[in-house]
Amino acid sequence: MPKAAAVANHPFWPRDLSIPNYIPNDRSMIEIVTFLFSVSGLFVLVAWALTGQKVAGGRLSSWRRLALCWFTVCGFIHGVIEGWFALYYPIIPGDQSFLSQLWKEYSKGDSRYVIADNFTVCMETVTACLWGPFSLWIVVAFLFNRPYRFILQLIVSLGQLYGAVLYFYTEHRDGYIHSEYGHPIYFWFYFVFMNVLWIVIPFILILDSWSQLSNTQALSDKTQKHKSK
Repeated sequence: MPKAAAVANHPFWPRDLSIPNYIPNDRSMIEIVTFLFSVSGLFVLVAWALTGQKVAGGRLSSWRRLALCWFTVCGFIHGVIEGWFALYYPIIPGDQSFLSQLWKEYSKGDSRYVIADNFTVCMETVTACLWGPFSLWIVVAFLFNRPYRFILQLIVSLGQLYGAVLYFYTEHRDGYIHSEYGHPIYFWFYFVFMNVLWIVIPFILILDSWSQLSNTQALSDKTQKHKSK
């Protein structure tokens, strides 16, 4: 019986995980999810308003403005949310700070975040340190029409796609043991939906970068060809 009680002292999977310093959240799932989506939505509105102004290269298309809204939200999530995890992962199970509670809530869909899994810590640290600042740099680069803007978009999108693929593949190799497989919220919404976005959207932006850079190179080649005649 003592062993069974010890196993049941947390909501994470697998059920036999030992998390001796775990303290249950005192914030509800609704509070945490509402915070995440409200703040993300606020950043989208700010980015949409900002990109609607006339910028150095003229007015941006609706598609480009949506892409910059995405990178603005990425800057927030990578830099702040994932940055918190990268800094405080050793104490998150027993910490009651709001962002620590956010990670404990998310860990119901992937318990690797409450056991300081090596891959997760390394991936999130790289994401926070690189893709967070770079995402905001992309927004600035487009607003000021910098010539390297699509190179930055390609680099960050490739990094995001690579990280997301590894994130899913490593868990697949583990047999999806860190979540209640098939649970509509914890597995399908937290683990699958909230992460597959970083596969679908970066892939589209990679194609966009590829097209823009290819067209630019083709134009440069054509110009050079005319000059050599």
